[in-house]
Amino acid sequence: MSEGVPRDVADLVRQAAHRRPSATALVAGTRRLGWAALDAQVDACAAGLLDRGLAAGDRVALMLGNTPEFVIAYFGILRAGLVAVPLNTASTPVEVEWLLGQSGARLVVCDPVTGRVVREAIPAGSTCELVDVTLGAWEDLLRRGREADAAPAAVDPESLAVLLFTAGTSGRPKGAMLTHRALLADLAMVRDSTDPPAAVEGDVVLAVLPLFHVYGMNAVLGLAASVAATCVLVDRFDPGETLALIQREGVTNVPGAPPMYVAWAGHPRLRERVAGVRLFICGGAPLPGDLFDAFQEASGLPIWEGYGMTECAPVVATTLVSGAPKRGSVGRPLPGLDVRLLDPGGVDEDDDGDDQPPGHGDPGELWVRGPSLFSGYWPDGAGGPDADGWFNTGDVVYADAEGDLHLVDRRRELILVSGFNVYPREVELVIDALAEVAECAVVGRDHPYTGETVVAFVVPVPGVSLSSERVLAHCEERLARFKCPTVVTVVDSLPHSSTGKVAKGRLREVHGG
Repeated sequence: MSEGVPRDVADLVRQAAHRRPSATALVAGTRRLGWAALDAQVDACAAGLLDRGLAAGDRVALMLGNTPEFVIAYFGILRAGLVAVPLNTASTPVEVEWLLGQSGARLVVCDPVTGRVVREAIPAGSTCELVDVTLGAWEDLLRRGREADAAPAAVDPESLAVLLFTAGTSGRPKGAMLTHRALLADLAMVRDSTDPPAAVEGDVVLAVLPLFHVYGMNAVLGLAASVAATCVLVDRFDPGETLALIQREGVTNVPGAPPMYVAWAGHPRLRERVAGVRLFICGGAPLPGDLFDAFQEASGLPIWEGYGMTECAPVVATTLVSGAPKRGSVGRPLPGLDVRLLDPGGVDEDDDGDDQPPGHGDPGELWVRGPSLFSGYWPDGAGGPDADGWFNTGDVVYADAEGDLHLVDRRRELILVSGFNVYPREVELVIDALAEVAECAVVGRDHPYTGETVVAFVVPVPGVSLSSERVLAHCEERLARFKCPTVVTVVDSLPHSSTGKVAKGRLREVHGG
């Protein structure tokens, strides 16, 4: 399909190839690949996968970094009518074994490093195959695909495209099922309802966020393909090297996460390096207000913050909708999505709670309905949107008088102290205000008298002395007593997810939270 609305996600590449055949699609070091060449590679990959005996609906795992091979394999899997299962490249053999078993993947596309992990993970007697993109098996797959007689059949837009395992705060990850329709709907809403536009044809987009994560996969790679922009692939983030790359490649569009902006904010050549950037975007984790201010002062450019989640493919709201970056706000919902804020105190199995009126200012639990929502969790669709199409995000937000959303916390991380709700994010913001604090995380811990108590883990600024007593005294001056931490532990670092969010499930494992 070369014109009109794409039927499937891989059609984005086909349309870009028809529209800008010789324009650069991918930059990776010294490698350059145009849109027409990329489309031909995707064709070959799709046909090659089917030539190996895979059939529509079969799962193919991807355990690759941000390389052209990830892009070729990802779109090739989708063009073949197969299901992509992106895996975190930092996963351990135990984790990979479980994920492959859960997904039923028949093949894994990997590289030499991740291949060692996969080989250790696959049990003896398994029929799951490996294709290392640095070895002859990958070239053989592409060659056989180029020689194949039949082209892949048309893909149903309602068919499953991607199975993404989302990390919860506890327990095993769950596989969110995203159809071609859902992924394309989110791209269309982002592309058509943002001002300034989230992506335009002439953009050069920095793709440093991991492509195995829904943010990098759809909101960066997918969005760039939808407008035939250029993607500059970066497999390892280094603040100075990445800033030099931005200047050298003429990057105009930078989707990022808070840790990137922390690293860049103090760089002495920041303003010079980013002079050609049109747009800085942030998502994946809350952006501290002080960082919002510091980066704009240092760079001369604002950060446009957004909010999303895997189950929503992923973008739900962004300040690009209102056209005004706002400190502390994730912006307004995408037109095309319905949202409701329900009183979190009134939500249980038998009571859906009360709607919070816009601008009321009270926190409410965010429910979303729209075409970009997932189809439930693998394999049976459990936990998806309800009979009326509404999905409970689990996030607590409030809408200000202008209709802009502000993230308060995740309801699943809500701490209940003597019957009172404590939102960890509120406590974290107070602790973050201390000049000696580089980062912090707040969790709940069981308590024999109050049900739960508040526990804080604090990372001091390098070279600065910080005591737990200092943090406790600071909180006692600014928070109600039931919200104050009863335990503060000063630690060297906190564990993070691939997009920079503190991984509170792992925090409990590492520090006993």
